[in-house]
Amino acid sequence: MLKKTILIENKFSITAKYNQLVLKSEIRESSIPIEDIGFLVLDHNEIYLSIPAMNLLVENNTAIVICGKNHLPNGMLLNLNSHHIQQEIFKNQIEASLPLKKQLWQQTIIEKIRNQGFLLEKITDSKNSFAFLAGKVLSGDSTNMEGVAAQQYWKYFPQPHLEFDGIKRERYGDYPNNFLNYGYAILRAATARALSGSGLLNTLGIHHKSKYNAFALADDIMEPFRPIVDEKVFEIMQRFEEQELNTAIKTELLEILTRTVYFKDEKSPLMTALQKTASSLQQCFTGSRKKIKYPSLWSSTDIE
Repeated sequence: MLKKTILIENKFSITAKYNQLVLKSEIRESSIPIEDIGFLVLDHNEIYLSIPAMNLLVENNTAIVICGKNHLPNGMLLNLNSHHIQQEIFKNQIEASLPLKKQLWQQTIIEKIRNQGFLLEKITDSKNSFAFLAGKVLSGDSTNMEGVAAQQYWKYFPQPHLEFDGIKRERYGDYPNNFLNYGYAILRAATARALSGSGLLNTLGIHHKSKYNAFALADDIMEPFRPIVDEKVFEIMQRFEEQELNTAIKTELLEILTRTVYFKDEKSPLMTALQKTASSLQQCFTGSRKKIKYPSLWSSTDIE
């Protein structure tokens, strides 16, 4: 069953009763089965969330995302005991060899560059050299083709309503960086949730390394999926003149979680696909697979 994403932007009291999440404001009260919720996004300073409700949400592998003053996701709460052989999986992940991690990162960057190239071709209606760049990626991306591709990608990324193309990509930059950052934060939360559900340790990445980053593995595995956010932001820029995040735009960005992606023999919502990808990574660490199972972000008819 496809899980729901709940966005709370007003003063609410959130409690639990009979495995239902009870949402109570000054004017109304409603409830929803906790087992139906995949993501709970909290974006208001006066939200009360009870500890029993929090525990039930986490036990059901719901990702609780907390937004800061800038309305961007700022923190996340995940289940740390979501797999029955958690310790064994941690051991395999920790002991993964450097050649394996380099090979997995090479595959990840190839997928990312291919997806960037297809999206850029789709929205500019012109050919590009991204397939060539993807073919130049070495083990561990030792020549940083990811950076080369990113420079070209953002240079030619179109901006509707403006006389020039190109986006200066900055974490705290001007519009449309705020839209991109919100979308990436939601994608990161969804990836972290899927990895946690497969028993993997988000702190231990295959490439990203920082003593300050608790979600290094999510940052690694989300890379090929970023063009989903980029495509959605491009669509939003075409349809909305607003340059600040509002409820309508945040709702649009949250829709990426249910966007359809395509595996060889099936299609599934992104939320479900991330679980398949995470499970395949776990199998790579145990030695039962050689490659991560990444989906195609577009159907074969789109690509043709």
